[in-house]
Amino acid sequence: LESSLLTQPWASVCFGESTFLAKVCFRDTGYILLISDLSSVWYESADTEAVRQRSKELNKRLTVTVSSFLHRLRSLMSPLLAGQLDATTSFSCQHTVSGLTLHVKSEVLGLPFYWDFHCGPAPVEMVSRHLVRPLIRMSLVLQCQVEELTSLLLQKDAEIEDYRESGATLSRDRLRTEPFREEVFQQSFMAEVRSSAR
Repeated sequence: LESSLLTQPWASVCFGESTFLAKVCFRDTGYILLISDLSSVWYESADTEAVRQRSKELNKRLTVTVSSFLHRLRSLMSPLLAGQLDATTSFSCQHTVSGLTLHVKSEVLGLPFYWDFHCGPAPVEMVSRHLVRPLIRMSLVLQCQVEELTSLLLQKDAEIEDYRESGATLSRDRLRTEPFREEVFQQSFMAEVRSSAR
């Protein structure tokens, strides 16, 4: 399950005033959920027996197979992760001493449907595998792209300057651009980063 979870994209989800990043993977035999508020990371992995026991506790009037229950749970979570809230389903979260509980309330065939994800702190290796390493790799890729684009802009500026020195003029003045200043660009970029982080 966790290997499959690696291929799932992170999604931004809101519960009340709180925003989280979440990803989940369902199978007929269980699920794994990873959720973070970027200060802490929690997860829950539940197998067939855990789902069976909790479904009996929370849904005494429902009698369905575990795979059907998981399929229903996946159909409720998918719109949330896609940013398309269903009016018949509500989600809420609660911080507990041991972690984070995500409450799901909906209905199936006219009967109430409840589920609680009991998430505990994610192991350091899991956080590294799903968050830290991918973010570092993406940061390195973006850094390489910025360096390549900076080099390209400086080459273009040199090419334009060569044309000007050869007597070439613009046919439309609105196309005129200022030479790229790498240091000014970096300062402006860092100021925006600091502003958005507040």
